[in-house]
Amino acid sequence: MTDPIADYLTRLRNAIQAKHRVVEIPASNVKRDITKILFEKGYILNYKFVEEGPQGSIMIALKYDPVNKVNAIKKLIRISTPGLRQYVGYKEMPRVLNGLGIAILSTSKGVMTDKEARNLKVGGEVLCFIY
Repeated sequence: MTDPIADYLTRLRNAIQAKHRVVEIPASNVKRDITKILFEKGYILNYKFVEEGPQGSIMIALKYDPVNKVNAIKKLIRISTPGLRQYVGYKEMPRVLNGLGIAILSTSKGVMTDKEARNLKVGGEVLCFIY
């Protein structure tokens, strides 16, 4: 697999399309950080890190609206790919849906959202947009 973050986003997207409650994803440090951000921002219901096998996995409980059965995540877009990396400084930080969505960045201070990176005045690689 050449792009594990794109695989992570695709597994989430497929589970949302199929209306699954839980999705299992192979773990890595970046995927763990992205999962923590999604939980903190309210896009997923819960998560659990399972330390089985050489790699481990992440169990993610998806969040749905009880009335309409609509998922909290509308769209997942991969921005920076292994073939074309997208780097931005803190002054050129993208705003997703005029601040309603989040951009997840990999910076020198760790994986964080666009708002946190703007406040810390650090730039980095734009991994994905979520709204």
